[in-house]
Amino acid sequence: MRALLLGANGQLGRTFLDHGALAARTDLVSASRDGVLTAGGTGEVADLSMPESLPALLDRVQPDVIVNAAAYTAVDRAEQEEALATRVNGEAVGVLGQWAAAHGALVIHYSTDYVFDGSQAQPYAVDAPTAPVNAYGRSKLAGEEALRRSGTDHLIFRTAWVYAAHGHNFLRTMLRLGAERDELRVVADQHGAPTDTGLIVNATLAALARWQPASATERQTLRGTHHLVASGATTWHGFATAIFEQAVAHGLLPRAPHVLPIASGEFPTPAPRPAWSVLDNTLLQTRFGLTLPDWRDGLGNVVGEMARSARG
Repeated sequence: MRALLLGANGQLGRTFLDHGALAARTDLVSASRDGVLTAGGTGEVADLSMPESLPALLDRVQPDVIVNAAAYTAVDRAEQEEALATRVNGEAVGVLGQWAAAHGALVIHYSTDYVFDGSQAQPYAVDAPTAPVNAYGRSKLAGEEALRRSGTDHLIFRTAWVYAAHGHNFLRTMLRLGAERDELRVVADQHGAPTDTGLIVNATLAALARWQPASATERQTLRGTHHLVASGATTWHGFATAIFEQAVAHGLLPRAPHVLPIASGEFPTPAPRPAWSVLDNTLLQTRFGLTLPDWRDGLGNVVGEMARSARG
């Protein structure tokens, strides 16, 4: 089985490569926007901002599985670049789906909690009404809809509050600021489940292992949209507090800064954020026989990994 990994240099793509299991299980072809891989070596060129360029790549690689870990993720900048965000997150995903439908391939695609407006106070079910409140969310919803319209076999995994030991994310920002300041102000009225890329990779691989031997009838019950997030929930303030607790415990920081809770209105951003981003992950766990651990487990694993790396 040949797999094509798009977005190999992103947070999630790098974790797929570091993990190694996808490469061990498949004939893996990795692609980035310029063909250079952060992990070393060269791969294919896949620029999703030019959707018209993708069929030639797919014809050359002939993947059985397309893992789309590429995305436009600059949430605030998307307010000024919605057309570009929609090309990458929407139109390009439709092109992948159309090619896959014509060639009998499976598309694994990652979406976001931002397809919801965040107005409810209970975990969002997979089939809850979508109503994105910002350009990024609209672009990601466009990708979901285009992939479904293509008719191809697909697994759409909505995730949220994604972070890793590498890349640009809330965890790394907090660790940098915590080393520089004695006090931080962090939003305490937005709720979600911090989800590390290791959890996303492990769950994706488990889902793929369940998919491969399944009959056509079984695949009909597996395909579609699922919520792939850690269990439990917190706020950005709660996440920051837990980050510093773990960082001190693992020796990454000598002391934790004081973390003051603030309202979203005290930290305005160009793109509005959903107040409630908690996703119900029950369907994924039930359909694929998975257990998605509490978000604190993933945080401890990632901070521990960073501490070991810092020690050499």
